Amino acid sequence: MAARAYWQGQIRLALVSIPVEVYPATKSGAAISFRQIHEPTGKRIAYEKVVPGVGPVDSDEIAKGYEISRGNYVLLEDDEIEAVKVESKRTLELVQFVNADEIDPLYFEKPYYVAPQDDLAEEAFVVLREALRRAKKIGLGQMSVRGSEKLVAIKPCGKGLLLETLRYADEVRKGQGFFSEIGDVNPEPELLDLATTLIEKRSAPFDASEFKNRYIDALRALIDKKAKAKTGKKILEDVGEPASGKGSNVIDLMAALKKSVGGVEPASKAEPAAKGAAKKPAAKKPAAKKPAAKKPSTAKPAPAPAPAKRKRA
Repeated sequence: MAARAYWQGQIRLALVSIPVEVYPATKSGAAISFRQIHEPTGKRIAYEKVVPGVGPVDSDEIAKGYEISRGNYVLLEDDEIEAVKVESKRTLELVQFVNADEIDPLYFEKPYYVAPQDDLAEEAFVVLREALRRAKKIGLGQMSVRGSEKLVAIKPCGKGLLLETLRYADEVRKGQGFFSEIGDVNPEPELLDLATTLIEKRSAPFDASEFKNRYIDALRALIDKKAKAKTGKKILEDVGEPASGKGSNVIDLMAALKKSVGGVEPASKAEPAAKGAAKKPAAKKPAAKKPAAKKPSTAKPAPAPAPAKRKRA
C-alpha cells in the first residue's frame, strides 16, 4: 500500500513554484498501545462524558472552553474557532535561509520526506536541492496544515528533500534555569584526556539499526506467546533483574576511566589481588608439615610420663 501524502502543494522560491508531495518520515507502528478491557466479559471499556452533580450529558450540550483561571472558562463556538483558522494555502514560501548548524536541535520536532509531484516539477526540484547543498543552508518557511500554521525547515536528503517541523520560540523552555546550580569548575587535564580517549575509542558511524528497543521486543514476544496460548490468564515468567550495585563507596573517577580505556586496573581491585597472592605461601606451609607430623606421634608418649615422675619424687 502506497504511503499517503501528509501535504500536497508547492514550494515557492521567489518567482519559482515547485509542485511537491510531503510524506511522513516516521511511523507509529513500532509503538504498542493498550486498551482498557472489562476482564469478566472481555469487552472494551467505553467512556461516558459526565458532569459532576449532573451525570451523563449529550454531545450537543458540550462546548469548547479555555481555562483562564481555576474553574473559570471562556467558551468558544465552533464557527468562532473556524473563523480564526489560517487559510489553507497550498504554498510553502521559503522566506529565509540559515546555516545548517545554526538551529538548535531543541527546535526540531518531526521529519517528513519531500518529493516532486510529477516529472515536470523534477528539474526545478533538483535545482533547489543542489543549491541548498552547495550553499550548506537550510530553507525556512511556514506551512498551513488543517487550519494551523507550522514553522518548517527544508534541507537536502539524498535525492530528495527533508522537511522538519520546528517548535516556535514559546514552545521551548530555556535551559539556564536547570543548569544554574552547576559550578564553574574546570576538570583536571588528565581526567579530560582519559574521557576524550574513551570517546574516540568508541566513536563509529551512526547506524540506527544497531540499536534495538528491548522493551518493545520483549512486550511483542509476550503478546505473541499469549495470543498463541489462546488463554486470558496472565503468564508469569522469571525475569532477570538488573544487578544492583552493593555498597555505597564512591567509584574513583580516574580509576574507572583508566579501566574503560584499557589502562591500569583500579587500585581498589589491585590491592585484594596482592593480598591473595601473599596468602598463597602460607597455605603451602601446612602441606610441608604433614610428613613431620608422624614423628611427634611416637615422641609424645615419652614426655608425658616425665612430669609424672618428677611429681612423685
